Amino acid sequence: MTAASTNGMKLLPALLMALVMAFCTVACSEEKRETISLSADPETFPTMRTINVSTTISDSGYTRYHITTPLWLMYEEASEPHWNFPEGMFIVKLDNDMKEDGTFTADTATFFSNKKLWRFDRNVRMRNINGDRFLTQQLFWDQNAKKIYSDSFIHIERSDRTIEGYGFESNENMTAYKVRHTSASLPTDGFRNNQEPATGSPEEPEPEGQPDHQEKP
Repeated sequence: MTAASTNGMKLLPALLMALVMAFCTVACSEEKRETISLSADPETFPTMRTINVSTTISDSGYTRYHITTPLWLMYEEASEPHWNFPEGMFIVKLDNDMKEDGTFTADTATFFSNKKLWRFDRNVRMRNINGDRFLTQQLFWDQNAKKIYSDSFIHIERSDRTIEGYGFESNENMTAYKVRHTSASLPTDGFRNNQEPATGSPEEPEPEGQPDHQEKP
């Protein structure tokens, strides 16, 4: 895998780390924040409610990310403290010229603050700098274990092929990943026109981005 490809595959954890920083500092524009009475049930009523969150994250003097979410709820007094983003979130990664070079979105998201565990649900989509696209219905990022994983169906579109299967594992930077149970591996039209095989073998062991550094479960 080229250096550009490796940098592209780091998009997801980098965006998620930026998201943590953004909400810890609460650097939001045009937001409205409400503090909920402590007499309310902490399991069902948030301790803080923030709407119309829109923020940018800078690094080394450059704006790197633009993060938006319609609603952010904090349940810090619950038995399992967590943040909830019930109306989804959208993240855009920017290059030095402020041009888009990657995106990440999910319909809903939850961050379990004690466990440092993110859970993204429904229409979880990522596109990296190389144009590779990932789609699944649920994705987890365990910051303590430095691992990203999913037990759900996953669809991956790369420049050379489309891969589908169940179960996805990756190191934290997504530089070494695999689909645990591959159900399809199809070359793109361009590769098929160049007389590549019409389908990949179901026994194909390495449909991953960088098999030489693949992590085993």
